[in-house]
Amino acid sequence: MDTIFAEATPPGRGGVSVVRLSGPKARAALESLAGPIAAPRIAVLRALRDGEDLIDRALVLWFEEGHSFTGEEVAELHIHGAPIIVNRLTQALLARGLRRAEAGEFTRRAFLNGRMDLAEAEGLADLLAAETEAQRKLAMRATEGELGQKADELRSGLIRAGALVEASIDFADEDVPEDVPEEVFDLIDKVRLDIQQMLTTYPATERLRQGYEVAIIGPPNAGKSTLLNRIGQREVALVSDIAGTTRDILELRTDLRGLPVTFLDTAGLRESSDPVEAMGVARALKRAEEADLRIHLSVDGMPVEEVKDGDIVIRSKSDLGQGEGMAISAMTGEGVAELLDMVYDRLRVRAADSGLVSHRRQAEALQRALLALEVNKHMAPELLAEGLRQAAQALAMMVGRVGAEDYLDEIFSSFCIGK
Repeated sequence: MDTIFAEATPPGRGGVSVVRLSGPKARAALESLAGPIAAPRIAVLRALRDGEDLIDRALVLWFEEGHSFTGEEVAELHIHGAPIIVNRLTQALLARGLRRAEAGEFTRRAFLNGRMDLAEAEGLADLLAAETEAQRKLAMRATEGELGQKADELRSGLIRAGALVEASIDFADEDVPEDVPEEVFDLIDKVRLDIQQMLTTYPATERLRQGYEVAIIGPPNAGKSTLLNRIGQREVALVSDIAGTTRDILELRTDLRGLPVTFLDTAGLRESSDPVEAMGVARALKRAEEADLRIHLSVDGMPVEEVKDGDIVIRSKSDLGQGEGMAISAMTGEGVAELLDMVYDRLRVRAADSGLVSHRRQAEALQRALLALEVNKHMAPELLAEGLRQAAQALAMMVGRVGAEDYLDEIFSSFCIGK
């Protein structure tokens, strides 16, 4: 096994840069630079030397095999945050036979060494990518192993049911308690119900992880771009009185009270002989159809598209005239805070339905388990036992305890170098 290293802190100038080493040569490499290190997990100040060359003075730590993030020998060098120092230290480590880590390789080794399951690794990736408080909380639940714990609970029920079925097969000619078959199906029903509930919350959980989209739609010159700029408090979109100014979809990513929300400014909806504008209108309609929520904006308060359940219909440019219904002025800001309150209230309800399953891979494993549990009391015990075995294996695959090889490259390539 190679010993790898990488800068764990962002590259560039800073107060401190942390370089992490992991593998069988980690301690030897550390001591060749800093001298003997006695106690694990205690930071000591040492001079780092490559031969006679003083590289830097740093705080250094080492972690024993089995007691580190990766499960291997790990060393950390906290050096001054200058790129030239990191480069010089890199040269010294390469000369000692270490190699640069690939993206996600530290976390991948932690998984392979049993320090975390695959769901926890996915949660860690989500945590590093989190942009809002709601996403952070969702990711923390995954990194704490809640999904793995739930999978173990479900598998325990299936293993108990499988043992009872096997007993009925092995001792069919002996005195087996009559209530055994009923207990088996009670256990299966409970597991099946739990899986169905987890799958029911999956769409809301995945949406929270990825972020919500809110499309602002309406006719030309309705004030859509001005509203986007007001929400972002900066000039995101070009604004003019010329109809058809916005032709492509402009996106504004925001943190709406902890919820990740992307507002979409779309082309004005109208018939157009201009092929480029017509393409923009078609794209706007398609994107709005896929959005989680739509804001219908028009000067007269009349939507130009069919209103779906949950959509918000609002009159724009209230500073220029009176009318009926809720109105805003993106130019002055009047009513915009109330509009954002409405958006938040609608999305908050959806976020409240989130659960533990947030990745398609996890949901597909649960669906395989549910399919395997399509059993009944009239099945041969051997077929029933096979269904229970397949369901338990699917749950084990969900957290990466078996059959995880096909997913490793995809999952860990999303990590940054040094994690």
